[in-house]
Amino acid sequence: MATERKSRYRWSFYRAGEVDQVVLATGDDLANLEQLDQKLWLALACPTRGLEFPSRTLDFLDTDKDRRIRVPEILQALRFVREVFRDLNDLFKGDGTLPIDAIGEATQAGKDLRGGAKRILENLGKADAKAISLDDVADTAKIFAATRFNGDGIVPSYAADDEATRLAIDDIVNTHGSLLDRSGKPGVHQALVDRFFDDAKTYVEWLAKGEGSASPRTLGAATDAAELAVRAVRAKLDDYFVRCRMAAFDERAALLLNAPADDLAVLSPKDLSAEACAIAKLPLARVEAGKALSLTLGVNPAWEAALATFVTDAVTPILGPGKAALSEADWTAIKSVLAPFVAWLDAKPATKLEALGPARVRELLAGTARQAISDLIARDAALATESNQIDIVEKAILYRRDLVLLLKNFVNFAAFYGEGKAIFQTGTLYLDGRSCELCLPVEDATKHAALAGLAKAYLVYCDCTRLDGTKRGIVAAFTGGDTDNLLVGRNGIFYDRQGNDWDATITKIVENPISIRQAFWSPYKSFVRMIEAQVAKRAAAADQEARGKVESTALAVAQADKTKDDAAAKKPEAKKIDVGTVAAIGVAVGGIATFLSSVLATFFGLGMWMPLGILALILAISGPSMLIAWLKLRQRNVGPILDANGWAVNALAKINVPFGSALTKVAALPLGSRRQLHDPFARKRRPYWLYLLFALVLASGALWWLGKLDRHLPSWARMDTILKRS
Repeated sequence: MATERKSRYRWSFYRAGEVDQVVLATGDDLANLEQLDQKLWLALACPTRGLEFPSRTLDFLDTDKDRRIRVPEILQALRFVREVFRDLNDLFKGDGTLPIDAIGEATQAGKDLRGGAKRILENLGKADAKAISLDDVADTAKIFAATRFNGDGIVPSYAADDEATRLAIDDIVNTHGSLLDRSGKPGVHQALVDRFFDDAKTYVEWLAKGEGSASPRTLGAATDAAELAVRAVRAKLDDYFVRCRMAAFDERAALLLNAPADDLAVLSPKDLSAEACAIAKLPLARVEAGKALSLTLGVNPAWEAALATFVTDAVTPILGPGKAALSEADWTAIKSVLAPFVAWLDAKPATKLEALGPARVRELLAGTARQAISDLIARDAALATESNQIDIVEKAILYRRDLVLLLKNFVNFAAFYGEGKAIFQTGTLYLDGRSCELCLPVEDATKHAALAGLAKAYLVYCDCTRLDGTKRGIVAAFTGGDTDNLLVGRNGIFYDRQGNDWDATITKIVENPISIRQAFWSPYKSFVRMIEAQVAKRAAAADQEARGKVESTALAVAQADKTKDDAAAKKPEAKKIDVGTVAAIGVAVGGIATFLSSVLATFFGLGMWMPLGILALILAISGPSMLIAWLKLRQRNVGPILDANGWAVNALAKINVPFGSALTKVAALPLGSRRQLHDPFARKRRPYWLYLLFALVLASGALWWLGKLDRHLPSWARMDTILKRS
């Protein structure tokens, strides 16, 4: 344990959020941060999205691309800045430029960075510039717009030295696609070139198999037309002969496999054409057992043209002229003659090279285009080391601007405890006469609240919308004021960090104490609300009862034509006094009187200690809620809220009462304001305190008169003594 506490660097710490936080104020602090025990870091991980922080910088930090920033990635960034900057104090300036003189040359990384920065400035026509900015590296297309080679290994057609090579690159792009190089132009890389010429070789070899003495064209030049004609009717002819074989198998099949009567009935009322789809679906001809297909009569009208072409281009060249009918054996013979050609066609490579034509493909394959393009790609790739420094330069500028800010939201929470706003604070919510600074983005309020509720803070979840329909969710911590008017459905205004205003509506509340003062009044407010609810309930019941009486009276008037005897018969009997009820009332009144007498007797019996009795009574009522509030306020911290947003907070970053009052501002009149106290619409105040005092005096007098206080009073003040004197 002792070795863990040792460090070669002397650190400074400050106290905030009831936790020790390291001071990051100098370049030496940054240079030695790797020595700081990770247990003293306030965060161990944070997400790369949902923060008020440049996402491009976070993407550079996120080396494993898991959308989270962890301690090793922070340390890797610090090692990078140590290698490329002369003085790490320069990072505290935080602007979006990188002076050339600020780049160190003691390491190879620094030399590469300096060379890359100068190259960018030269391409932009700023060779004499003393600094490079983010605007200079923001558009790589502009940097390389006038250059043929940029080191990305992608070569556009304009980079070629001759027209033949340019045309070859265009052919590759048109048939195999392209990639965008850094100039924004479409081009090819080596893998694409290799795939194109490999496909060309396969295509030419396939073409060669269809030529010469071993050609599968069994009919010579007429083979292509014959195969095309056969392909058009193959499925229909196969279907016809199978149907005929089924009819030979079972004579009942002939009736079922011909055109059903229902299908023909559907066609009968329609205007038919030979090309109608419904007709084309019917059998090619009438099905009979062992029947040959007539090539001239009784053929389905939708197939007459295709069948005529089939006879001309396939039947006649193979079976001879004058063929009037086609047997199944004839059909098999035709397919056998064309089978080698069909097999050759089926082996055709799947490629778009056919669009170039066989002659062009052979020309490209036989020429020097492949080697010429590969040479261009090699020349471009040779500049990769220098050109890739564009990303390094951008990273260096972003780290110079943003890295210290991130560290003050990660290693410590200096940005949260006093130095502006933290990167996780997404804006300010104005609602119920308060402004809440601790607002975080939320996607799923229910899931978020399950963890964030452990923060012991009063959390309000809101759905925010804008006029254009954009929506977002937030959670706001209320750390000041009271909770009386914070209800689901209430509306407010949310201002994001960019100054945009959003309509905010409360959708969910996680209740926790806000302050000791609010906890003090909480029991009394709850009691008043309970009384109001009971009064409203009784009033509603009384109103319902009154409505029932009115309705019954109206019904009685409507039935006034009934006889008086019936009315007299229905007249309710007069209620008799229930002795038991009277006795119960008496017992209740007596019990209440006894309770009041004991309370007042005890109170008056305190004598000069009566103020302490009042204080004890108040503490008995408000004490438990104040104690619970005190305990929860001591535990209130921002950790679980951040954890619910994907952070890994490493310490209890407390939100005590003084800091909470800074996070939630309650409406107050400005200093020096003049206030007119007269309100013409104010309610007239009644002396309720006087009424209460009068009631206490009256109750005390009644209890004294009944002798209930005698045993608690001195002898001279007792009722019996005074009455005897009189």
